[in-house]
Amino acid sequence: MAHTVAHQPSPIEVGSRLTMVKSGQVAQFGFSNPDRGQLGLEALDLGVLRRRLTSDTLTKVHRTDFHQLFLFTAGTGTTMVDFVDHPCSPGTLLHISPGRVLRLPAGSAEALMLLFTPAFPQPMLSPFGPVLHTVPKAELAVFTRAVQDLRQEYRRNLLTNEPVDLLRQLLGALLLRIARLPGDTLRHDPRFERFQQELERSFATTRNAAEYAARIGYSTRSLNRICLAATGQSAKALIDARVTLEAKRLLVHTDLSSAAIGHRLGFSEATNFTKFFVRETGLSPGAFRE
Repeated sequence: MAHTVAHQPSPIEVGSRLTMVKSGQVAQFGFSNPDRGQLGLEALDLGVLRRRLTSDTLTKVHRTDFHQLFLFTAGTGTTMVDFVDHPCSPGTLLHISPGRVLRLPAGSAEALMLLFTPAFPQPMLSPFGPVLHTVPKAELAVFTRAVQDLRQEYRRNLLTNEPVDLLRQLLGALLLRIARLPGDTLRHDPRFERFQQELERSFATTRNAAEYAARIGYSTRSLNRICLAATGQSAKALIDARVTLEAKRLLVHTDLSSAAIGHRLGFSEATNFTKFFVRETGLSPGAFRE
């Protein structure tokens, strides 16, 4: 299904100078700008990133505690994000939010990249939005120029050490352009985002839709209407999908036993976890891992 990442005792440079934290067998990287330590953003090319990595690291899965934006400008390739392979060609834009499992683009693809901490931009970026966007051909030049303007200001900032206000504004403008692209249907309803935030906090402790509704101040019926309007799925279906995704991550990218994974995800009995996983995926945990 996917390769695991072997434990390594020392930090690896991936884009920014990153500190690796062991998490099962998933390499997890934290953000630290190698050019200016306190700056929560780095602008670079995918080619520069590839030159910083060993060939082994390039093919391994990892997750980060920061956002990654890829705007593909030439060539083709494939990027795996949470078990979905995304074909990438000029005009493809990927947003990988913190915590998502990623394998870097394979193939001949070239891309402009922005790496930034959740705290750096203005509070307008949802970590729950779609991974994949397609920039229309008529707007590709506008997006490319927006990224290039940001990169130019980034380089200027490294030389002058000026306040980062303009960098934040330029990034904010780019994020607003992304939010207007087709396919991002979740940005209009803050109620749904509150549910998602609560789901991220609590998916390992409760799968009860009524509890989530109560925690964010809605009836179960209202929560279901909000979820159906945003995604076409009920609150319970979204809760179960989030638990299933975490189970997949742990099965493929760690050596934890199925029983231990079930316990971590709030199942009191290993058999209950197995039944849940089979119902959601059609495979047993062991078969999925293989």
